[in-house]
Amino acid sequence: MCRSIKTLREGTAIASTPEVEAAALQFVRKVSGFRQPAPHNAEVFEQAVAEVSRSAQKLLEGLLIGGRPTSST
Repeated sequence: MCRSIKTLREGTAIASTPEVEAAALQFVRKVSGFRQPAPHNAEVFEQAVAEVSRSAQKLLEGLLIGGRPTSST
């Protein structure tokens, strides 16, 4: 679905917060069909970006790779 979103984990190193947020924005844009939402949709759009970003960060931080936790770069 989102082929332009890059992998956010390389080995045991995970992407920075800005990289995770950029990927979340791309995902929400793809799902919603809007590059930039209309003013009446802006709040729900930004909430979705924040929620996806938090969930992705939680996933990346919780992964065990080779039996060891991942680490931020």
